[in-house]
Amino acid sequence: MPLTPLDIHNKEFTRGFRGYDEDEVNEFLDQVIKDYEMVIREKNELFAKVNELEERLEHFADMEETLNKSILVAQESAEDVRRNAKKEAELIVREAEKNADRIINDALAKSRKIELEIEELKKQASVYRMRFKMLIEAQLEMLHNDRWDEVIDEEPEEHETQEHNQVD
Repeated sequence: MPLTPLDIHNKEFTRGFRGYDEDEVNEFLDQVIKDYEMVIREKNELFAKVNELEERLEHFADMEETLNKSILVAQESAEDVRRNAKKEAELIVREAEKNADRIINDALAKSRKIELEIEELKKQASVYRMRFKMLIEAQLEMLHNDRWDEVIDEEPEEHETQEHNQVD
């Protein structure tokens, strides 16, 4: 067990013939007591400081661990967000492709329908043209018919006489 300043102070030496000067020894012991008390006080202060620094070190170690965990959680969250964003992007692309296919198919169907309508209109126009041509040809034929010439050359008297004779 280490000595205390009180142990040094209470220490009694046996006296011998021609021993050391008692005042000098007491002065020296007083100086040793003061120095020893100072060393003990410094030791206690240093222990207190070491304890404080150990607590702070433990606090910082806890903070480091917490930060490391937070970084891991943030990295995992970022990875989840990236994965989800990629899935969502893929879904959007698939949906857009489906819509594009539907739009293209609708456009093709409309195009086919319009082509059929155009063909039908061409046929109708051709039929109309042929009928109109036949009508005009028939009218021209009637104009070129000799009966017109007879009607024009016919005298009005004859016509009146014929009408008159029929009435009688």
